[in-house]
Amino acid sequence: MGPRSRERRAGAVQSTNDSSGLSKSSLAARGYVQDPFAALLVPGTARRAPLIHRGYYVRARAVRHCVHAFLKLTRACPEAPRAQILSLGAGSDSLYFCLKTAGLLTRAAMWEVDFPNVARRKAERIAETQELCALTGPFQRGGPASVLCFQSLDYCILGLDLQQLQELDEALAAAGLDVASPTLLLAEAVLTYLEPDSAASLITWAARRFPDALFVIYEQMKPQDAFGHFMLQHFQQLNSPLHGLDRFPDVESQRCRFLQAGWTACSAMDMNEFYHRFLPAEERRRMENLETFDEFEEWHLKCAHYFVLAASRGDTLSQTLVFPPSEAFPRVDPASPSGVFSARIVSSDNQGPTLKAYGHASVLLSRGLILSTGGFGEQERRHCRVSKFHLLSRNCDSEWKGFQIDSWGTGTQWDGRLYHTMTRLSDTQVLVLGGRQSPVSPALGPLQIHLFKNEDNSTESLNVTVTKADPEDFTLSCWRHSTTEVSYQNQKYLFVYGGRSVLEPVLSNWHFLHVGTMTWVKIPVEGVAPEARHSHSACSWQGGALIAGGLGASEELLNSVLFLRPISYGFLWESIDIQPPITPRYSHTAHILNGNLLLVGGVWIHSSLIPGVTVINLTTRLSSEYQIDTTCVPWPLMLHNHTSILLPEEQQLLLLGGGGNCFSFGTYFNPHTVTLDLSSLIVGQ
Repeated sequence: MGPRSRERRAGAVQSTNDSSGLSKSSLAARGYVQDPFAALLVPGTARRAPLIHRGYYVRARAVRHCVHAFLKLTRACPEAPRAQILSLGAGSDSLYFCLKTAGLLTRAAMWEVDFPNVARRKAERIAETQELCALTGPFQRGGPASVLCFQSLDYCILGLDLQQLQELDEALAAAGLDVASPTLLLAEAVLTYLEPDSAASLITWAARRFPDALFVIYEQMKPQDAFGHFMLQHFQQLNSPLHGLDRFPDVESQRCRFLQAGWTACSAMDMNEFYHRFLPAEERRRMENLETFDEFEEWHLKCAHYFVLAASRGDTLSQTLVFPPSEAFPRVDPASPSGVFSARIVSSDNQGPTLKAYGHASVLLSRGLILSTGGFGEQERRHCRVSKFHLLSRNCDSEWKGFQIDSWGTGTQWDGRLYHTMTRLSDTQVLVLGGRQSPVSPALGPLQIHLFKNEDNSTESLNVTVTKADPEDFTLSCWRHSTTEVSYQNQKYLFVYGGRSVLEPVLSNWHFLHVGTMTWVKIPVEGVAPEARHSHSACSWQGGALIAGGLGASEELLNSVLFLRPISYGFLWESIDIQPPITPRYSHTAHILNGNLLLVGGVWIHSSLIPGVTVINLTTRLSSEYQIDTTCVPWPLMLHNHTSILLPEEQQLLLLGGGGNCFSFGTYFNPHTVTLDLSSLIVGQ
């Protein structure tokens, strides 16, 4: 890489600091953390989305946890020399000022290192801000060519490239850092921006140079799945690619990396585990209630792709239990895959428009016609709540073709809802229940969709009308629920279960809708009611409903499988014991094929594996895992917030849409409709 390329790359990496600083400022402004200094160190303001706030919140809490553990230990040893914090790639971080205000630097000092431009800009900002100068006390600043940008009695800022280890070593010594003192080295999202050899040299240098030290890093990982692939693309497009993820893709490889570099002990975990193990339940509830939120999939996936690591060595710090062992967050590793379902594209641009959306609903109207509505997606080259209907039609040659059509006539217009359900009433009629327009605006009521053909009788000329279908006395105001057809006294009912609403983050209630009269009725249900949930799956089975997984209270992932079993005077809740138990998951789809319950995709956080298809034999109650072979499908393929249609005669499963707003990396939509070949499951039986 030439000098100009290195300069452009360095500039791109430095720009990530500016964006991060604005996010931290927005985080504090919304009350996630107590930090009045973030806004003072970063010029300008920006209002970030709740998903960004959550991501930066868990990062801030992880760093705080590690720093406080270090300072607590060093304060417990009064005979030990002054503790030191060395923040590598500190950027515009406000950690020093937060610690100083909290009185935690009475026997400690802090050094920061970053690119010269970043360091000088921060030093200037501090020097011209009275509130910050009051905390640093008397200080001196170096000249334009000096490595030393700012220095007070307990705070120093150095402008250096971290790849220049000899210069770094000399500058730290000149700035008063004592390598023999207990030292915390902190690197937040730094090592992945260095070339792998430079990052390795930095880790080894720190292990050799500091005999009594704790090294804490916060970084990205898991490049191999769909979210990780999209994350890598994002940073590549910013000209600040992430390095080393292929060599160190998970927490175990990261642990080995530090141990092999000379660190005595090392522990690491992803941010889902940190969030659930090391934040008190009351603090999690406080954070979760700060803003209206409905992007759980991307929240959990973001946390699965970032980790915190603490490596230690030396007499004082080698036994530091920054992350004491706990069973509060058990890891679940599914059994070895029993087979593979191959995937291939069934629709592309030359076969009509592909559905690019998530949070939509799909229904099979007839053997060769699938209707999808709503969701958030790509329409007319912009991202918006989808207003057009998408039809997927199969011709006599068994080829699928997509169409987009508008609602027709002067009646009710489609209201752009997401996370609703659709139920087929006939080949030409569909009932839409629930959904939302935004997390604070539920859909206004049930709708009926009617399809009819023009005189030429072709699928291309289908017209769609939408009418209100208010069942008597009750309007459903929830979303992320399920609607399942059940049978009671030889009558067809729709069993509407769970979900969430504006007032309730998770619902435990259910309702029965008589299809013939479109009236809500009360039917006795016995047994222990299941815990509240949303984003679960539901399938019709033996006249009742099978419910699997979901997201429960306190945003806990569930692994229960429940059967609403018909009995002579109503229904009975039964819990089905599955062996081995399924991995807790949500935002999946489900189908029943030849006595098997198929759970397709979804989000889970207790396993490092990529969710494929879980197959549960409903007779033996045994579960097995099937991988999805995506060799013939353009990557990535995100199987959450998608829909799926089972074609039992063809032994296929169609996967439509899916994706989400991937943290700060952008919005992703699966670009193709995909089919899974289930024939290996049939043969295996």
